[in-house]
Amino acid sequence: MATDTLTDVFEEHRPVLTGVAYRMLGRAVDAEDVVQEAWLRWSARGSDGGAAAPEVREPRAYLVRITARLAIDRLRQIRSRRESYVGPWLPEPIATDFAATSADAAERTILAESVSFAVLVVLESLSPLERAVFVLREAFGFPYGEIAATLDRSEAAVRQLAVRARRRVDERKPRYRANPEECRDLTERFLAAASGGDLEDLLGLLAPQVRLVGDSGGKSKAPLRIMVGADKVSRFLLAVGQTPVPAADYQLTEINGAPGIVLRSAGKPDTVVQLEIANGLVQCIYIVRNPDKFAAIASL
Repeated sequence: MATDTLTDVFEEHRPVLTGVAYRMLGRAVDAEDVVQEAWLRWSARGSDGGAAAPEVREPRAYLVRITARLAIDRLRQIRSRRESYVGPWLPEPIATDFAATSADAAERTILAESVSFAVLVVLESLSPLERAVFVLREAFGFPYGEIAATLDRSEAAVRQLAVRARRRVDERKPRYRANPEECRDLTERFLAAASGGDLEDLLGLLAPQVRLVGDSGGKSKAPLRIMVGADKVSRFLLAVGQTPVPAADYQLTEINGAPGIVLRSAGKPDTVVQLEIANGLVQCIYIVRNPDKFAAIASL
């Protein structure tokens, strides 16, 4: 296979490979590293040493197999780092635009849910193999037989892993996902109330047992424990909202499949906020303040 053809084929499938790697790892930087390693292995087929390699009849399946295995290895390596992480851990925010990439509404919903903060946090509780099966099956619709070949497991074993993963995700993920219009409206109202210092309006948006999860990695100010309760959370948000931020500006944009708020200070991302909404109220507030997690949204 000629080098140009190798490159063209890989670039055609790069979005899928990146999507698999990110959902497996929860960090865009780690996902990019995995995809780059997959490219090196793929491109080696066109080198002198790989010229005699047999032709790949299904490049997409072959590349996903490489990427998934590399992601499993990387996930096992970084799990130890997360055990010593300071405070709650959240995924690295990424910019998404599923309306532009998929014409099918059901597919958009599945893709958006699979990168949501709520689901990615739940996936952290799965084993690497369970996570791989869940991502490949639920987000990308790969057949069980193809997943079995990817993971070097029997199809029966993969089906068992899928059932176990699906059950654990269903037990912990939100049971109701608000539609995009409701999410955007409530996010705009939340931003106005929090930044405007209106306690009554803010309390009216929050569920009684709302949670606030802050991720700073110990590198900036954020709660080191999950906060629970509308009164406690609202007062914390208002105190933060009244704290001066140099040259601050807010941007409402799609983050991880849903409306999110990006706060910049002097032109650089400082904070990302996303809301988990159900029954017309904010059920959970995710706040990312770890500066190491802003590479994927720096150019927004």
